[in-house]
Amino acid sequence: MSYNFNLPQSNMMDQLKEIQRITAEKEDSQKASGFHKRLIRIINEFDESLDQDHEVGMRLVTFGQAITFHVTEIGYFNPHLIRFIGRLEDGSSVELVQHTSQISFLLMAVKRLNPDVPKQPIGFISE
Repeated sequence: MSYNFNLPQSNMMDQLKEIQRITAEKEDSQKASGFHKRLIRIINEFDESLDQDHEVGMRLVTFGQAITFHVTEIGYFNPHLIRFIGRLEDGSSVELVQHTSQISFLLMAVKRLNPDVPKQPIGFISE
């Protein structure tokens, strides 16, 4: 981006605001909050492809063990922690907090735990 310092004051202020916006956006993309936004977009796109009998499930594989759960919320703690919140098949609550560099999961369609309640998009929570 080139800068023309002979511009009227109002144009210089606009350029400064744009530089600040771009810098903040870049910083956010490197934090858990930026990672969180991308995860939400990916998960909701997957959810849109499912029929009304299924919802988003997630399978996490760690230390040779696999856990599958129904995703209800995803949150974050900046700078690098992501929270996955949901329910197991028996209805018990689970929450996984993981560093952004360690996240690896499989999105999958799972039968809805409560098909009588309308489907909800994956929720958003923050620090």
